[in-house]
Amino acid sequence: MLKTALKPRWIAGLVFAIVVSGVFVLLSQWQFGRSTTPEAPVATTTEDPKPLTAVLQPGEFFPGSVADQMVTVTGSYDPQKQVLVPGRLNGGATGYWIVSALAVTDAPVLSGAGASPQMWIPVARGWVAAPADAPAPPSGTIELTGRLLPSEAPLPATDAGPGQASAVSVAELINVWEVSSYPGFVTANAELAGGTDVSAAASGGIVRPLNVGPQPPAGKINWLNLFYAAEWVVFAGFALFIWWRLVKDDYRRDLEDAHDAEQEAAAQEAAGDPEPHSPAPHPTEPHPTEPKVQS
Repeated sequence: MLKTALKPRWIAGLVFAIVVSGVFVLLSQWQFGRSTTPEAPVATTTEDPKPLTAVLQPGEFFPGSVADQMVTVTGSYDPQKQVLVPGRLNGGATGYWIVSALAVTDAPVLSGAGASPQMWIPVARGWVAAPADAPAPPSGTIELTGRLLPSEAPLPATDAGPGQASAVSVAELINVWEVSSYPGFVTANAELAGGTDVSAAASGGIVRPLNVGPQPPAGKINWLNLFYAAEWVVFAGFALFIWWRLVKDDYRRDLEDAHDAEQEAAAQEAAGDPEPHSPAPHPTEPHPTEPKVQS
């Protein structure tokens, strides 16, 4: 079959099939790129800081409309309520987030058997390369400005170790700290103590600021474009299949022609050709006689 495929017309056909398949693949990539488009961002004022107590209420589900909102919080840290969250990247290096519990001033207090007398919120204050580099949170009244984010999901069947948490998960942290908490956390941009910024961004020490920006909008999948992308891939494969099928049919025709030629030659050999003979004299033709001599 390789000999058949190497015929000039089938080599040209293969080149044509490859070109057609390449065009189909490019069309598939174009359709695939159009199948996932970001949702148009809704007009928002997330970069204008608002009081936390006006944006989010404790004891409720975290609404998506307040995610990424810059908030201001007044309160105080408890140095006994601080954990490190491992596996966090900063400038390509892997380290730890410092997460401290902030008692929110003038926050509503929940009622119930498991409620604490004060409302707290986890604050991701900065990044360190090693646990020994994590300092205690600043003391006194803190005026915090940061970005409000929803709680992360805890990692299942993961023991981060003493003084650490698997994620910035409110469900996990309230069990460690035994406090009532808002259903989210804040990444600190500024921490003012007596009018002085004591945050990681202002100190310039071994604690690096997080600099968490607004999260990108969720992607939207266009299933029709995704179907077209898969369809063009099928067409590309079908173009090559058609070439292979035509070559195979030509190869079979060559085999049939060769077989027919062999059968015809064998038949002629079996029948044989008769040898030529001298023609017999015509029965009416008189036989030659010797001439008679007259006396």
